[in-house]
Amino acid sequence: MIELRGVSKTVSSGDSSLTILHPVDLRIAASQRVAIVGPSGSGKSTLLGLIAGLDAPSSGQIFIDGIDITALDEDNLAQLRGSKIGFVFQSFHLIPSLTAMENILVPLEIAGVSNARVKAHSLLKEVGLANRGHHYSSQLSGGEQQRIAIARALANEPSIVLADEPTGNLDSANGAHIIELLLEVNRSRGTTIVLGTHDSNLAEIGQVMLAMRDGHIQRKEML
Repeated sequence: MIELRGVSKTVSSGDSSLTILHPVDLRIAASQRVAIVGPSGSGKSTLLGLIAGLDAPSSGQIFIDGIDITALDEDNLAQLRGSKIGFVFQSFHLIPSLTAMENILVPLEIAGVSNARVKAHSLLKEVGLANRGHHYSSQLSGGEQQRIAIARALANEPSIVLADEPTGNLDSANGAHIIELLLEVNRSRGTTIVLGTHDSNLAEIGQVMLAMRDGHIQRKEML
């Protein structure tokens, strides 16, 4: 479960300060699919980054499965991220000097998983790319790269996957494949999926939609 209590984010802007996320109270149940929608600059990426522990809030508390991540030191926060949270970015963030298989192996080897190669191959199969593991990112299409990024995010079996505009760099056909893959991850694994998107097709997979503008959650809808 994800819970935010009075979470806000303010940054310096010249001689003044700018609030990019106004205080948010939010609960996301385990295994739920949530779509955060809004235009660029609305606060979607900021909110996802705070939930992921990639940035610290200016105020408030963030709980992941009952653990207050705002109270953790950097080492414990990194450990929690590695075990409980997978993150999928718009720009894939694959390591270009590594093959698809090796990109998936990175988090497994960091975690000291003993059968890492077997597990990586299983993840390649799960995302439909069992025959592409030896290819480098430059040899893969955008849709294939994003599927590898999702496999990497699932490597340590996180309870939560956060996806920031995961279809933003893809055409409609590849975007549809990613949407179906995220749905399947939620259905088969019970993984909580939280999406930030302005793609209306992607937003439709949410069971809950949060509409954001100017750093505020303007409305919450059950879909």
